[in-house]
Amino acid sequence: MIRSTYGADPPQFGQLYRPSGAPLRGVVVIVHGGFWRAQYGLSLGEPLAQALVGAGYVCWNLEYRRVGNGGGWPATFDDVAAGVDHLATLDVDTSAVVAIGHSAGGQLATWAAGRTDARVPVTAVVSQAGVLDLRRAARDGVGGAAVPDLLGGGPDDVPERYDVADPLGRVPLAVPVLAVHARGDDIVPFAQSEAYVSAAQTAGGQAELREVPGDHFTLIDVTSAAWRVVVDALPRLGA
Repeated sequence: MIRSTYGADPPQFGQLYRPSGAPLRGVVVIVHGGFWRAQYGLSLGEPLAQALVGAGYVCWNLEYRRVGNGGGWPATFDDVAAGVDHLATLDVDTSAVVAIGHSAGGQLATWAAGRTDARVPVTAVVSQAGVLDLRRAARDGVGGAAVPDLLGGGPDDVPERYDVADPLGRVPLAVPVLAVHARGDDIVPFAQSEAYVSAAQTAGGQAELREVPGDHFTLIDVTSAAWRVVVDALPRLGA
């Protein structure tokens, strides 16, 4: 594993994992969750990166500023954009860039795939129990005050920020999105993925919802059937 920085702030770095043999096509970007809060870091993504590199994938486990250590609006979004674009400097194959994000990371990964000014475009997304409907999440108190804390207010206070950040409001993407979610998730409701995929499909987007057994954290348990759904999807998503 190689640590590489994309900025001067301590959280502006990522971990690059390369397989011992010839890698499979492209690179997988891992965006960790934790409701965008500073107490949760990229250690959440390390087991995923280790599992994927063992399967032959190059992985970029991305850290970023969160609420409480310089993040929030717009720093968290700036960091995810800069972190993905940093792949252009790392001697990796960026012909396929699949972003996998869990929980809050699912929102960030899906947002990153909609960037129109990307130096390194995201070519597919896997959202694991992602917070994909920010307006509803803010109003329902998903993660407590996590969404208003991220964006600096509620949907009625800073609607223009929700317009930019909310994946549901930016459908359809030009790339495929696989939403993987457990109906038994009591942290991020299954309805978050359900609403996003329905809206994306109605708008003509390539979006699919896969219901899996378990709870919120089953999706990042690399021994689980829910994780196997993610790994098995990567080849058809271009990786």
